[in-house]
Amino acid sequence: MGRIFEKRKHKMFARYDRMAKTFTRIGKEIAIAVKQGGPDPDGNPRLRAAMRNAKAINMPKDRIEAAVKRSHDKGLGDFTEVVYEGYLPHGVAVLIETATDNPTRTVANVRMYLTRGGGSLGKTGSLDFIFERKALFKLNAEGLDIEELELELIDHGLEEIHLDEGLIYLYAAFTDYHKMQTELERRNLSISGSELVRIPLTTVELNAEQEEEINELVEKIEEDDDVQQVFVNVK
Repeated sequence: MGRIFEKRKHKMFARYDRMAKTFTRIGKEIAIAVKQGGPDPDGNPRLRAAMRNAKAINMPKDRIEAAVKRSHDKGLGDFTEVVYEGYLPHGVAVLIETATDNPTRTVANVRMYLTRGGGSLGKTGSLDFIFERKALFKLNAEGLDIEELELELIDHGLEEIHLDEGLIYLYAAFTDYHKMQTELERRNLSISGSELVRIPLTTVELNAEQEEEINELVEKIEEDDDVQQVFVNVK
């Protein structure tokens, strides 16, 4: 009975840790958006997207408002977006997106994670041939005709569309992110979330043991407060 309780407690704390990390990540995204385009979401598409993503993960309204207000605090350092590239064991390529007020600290931490995990840090641009940056939008599929939607959105940058578990996934070029967002908002479509993702053009196939090793290393990297997203080219 005691071991079962401990296991449940561990899962509960792990869930809270993931939630806290997600809130921190979205909070940084809000701060960066405000710094770049101002605090008015009506005139700041990046802020609108960040606030919408915050609501999608049930981030409390007062916490969202606090993140916007904190962005005006001159005592706080500005966040810089830095992408680190490298390799994990078994030839797995990794891209690590960060938002940091201290790049020196961040690069030291990233290098440590990779080195201790049997990987290495590479040069900027060294993985351009492996990953392609895309804009991803998720829509509530209820009441929508996916074939009709595909035809209507091609002229607005749509490259790929598919349905999965009640959500429609729309992919567009990285450069068409705001163009697609503006069109979806104009149509009053229910956007469940949006983000910029890295799609691997080539993948590495691993066995179960190797995949578990990579997942554990990725989770360790994701725990760092400066890390926003981690992408690998595992099949």
